Amino acid sequence: MFDTLNALEEQKDIWIFGYGSLIWRPEFAFEEARPATLHGYSRSLCLWSCINRGTPEQPGLVFGLKSGGICEGRVFRLPNEDIVGQFRALWKREMPSESYIPMWLDCQTPEGIVKALVFVMDTQSCAYTGELSEEEMIAIALTASGTYGPCHEYVTQTAEALTAAGIKDEGLTQLSQKIKARLATGA
Repeated sequence: MFDTLNALEEQKDIWIFGYGSLIWRPEFAFEEARPATLHGYSRSLCLWSCINRGTPEQPGLVFGLKSGGICEGRVFRLPNEDIVGQFRALWKREMPSESYIPMWLDCQTPEGIVKALVFVMDTQSCAYTGELSEEEMIAIALTASGTYGPCHEYVTQTAEALTAAGIKDEGLTQLSQKIKARLATGA
């Protein structure tokens, strides 16, 4: 954790890039949030969740960033007076396993580029799903549930939060609509 934080010691402000549930449930204090674009990565339901949105017997899915594409999200600036405390809370949430690779990457905001901490999917991790079809994602989202609740709620809440923040992700919006339709019909 401290190696990652110290790698950016010359930068005064510490920014975190959120692309999934960090947008609607950051769980750390921040002083500012901005819309941001990350080039070279895309949001994907590519991480098995065996605790928060699933179980070891029936894993759920959560979002990760995969190489390629563009991802719209938000950057959050940590308060300068408690950077270590807030960073520790963030690290505990995002890095309980070796599923992500923490990287400092340039994110474009309306006010200019900021270097932000980004949690990128480690495709060598056993928690990486590999390529899943849309039908596989829907089936998993409808059946998996963990300590934070059903996987389908995570997917639909993220889609709704992105829309509320003015972030367009057509693929996620369509996936969320299909999940809601299946829930409504009990299929």
